[in-house]
Amino acid sequence: MRTYPRIEIISVAAILILATLACQIDVGGPENPWPPIPSSDNAADSLAQNWENALAFSGDRGEVTIIINESQLTAFLTQRLKDKDHPLLEQPQVYLRDGKIQIYGTSQRDLIKADILLSITPCLDEEGNLSLDVSDATWGPLPAPKALKDSISAIVTEAFTGSFGSLATGIRITTIAIADGELALVGTLR
Repeated sequence: MRTYPRIEIISVAAILILATLACQIDVGGPENPWPPIPSSDNAADSLAQNWENALAFSGDRGEVTIIINESQLTAFLTQRLKDKDHPLLEQPQVYLRDGKIQIYGTSQRDLIKADILLSITPCLDEEGNLSLDVSDATWGPLPAPKALKDSISAIVTEAFTGSFGSLATGIRITTIAIADGELALVGTLR
């Protein structure tokens, strides 16, 4: 019977630990309910251009209409998430369907990888301020963590109210509609 020296046992244990760490656990989650959205940097830039164009063509009545599509929002979200060291969401897809903003993507934390689906409902108050309510969020087979919901909600809110959105441009939103891959905002200059 052979006895194994201590160095061999430690080597085998180290190899097993490294092999375990190299493995990633994919817990799955919701499937992407729609085909992928094409995204490009040009689409993200066109979102800012949409706001500028809407202001330029507001007319005598000061009424503003802006149409935003899925490709623009997908590109905007992708661009914002790239700026983060460890983004909570990878390969995002933004869908504008049935009165909701739905975001699908993948999240990877340590050894766990999960698919994510968020459903966001836009709401307007009497002053024309837009808020986004994360009405449903799934991370893998579980409800999504609060940090993920808050992070994605903040980024999407920025698209509508941030540096080039309704607050920065002085638009009081009166109507919002979401259907068939587009989001329409109608408002008046403040």
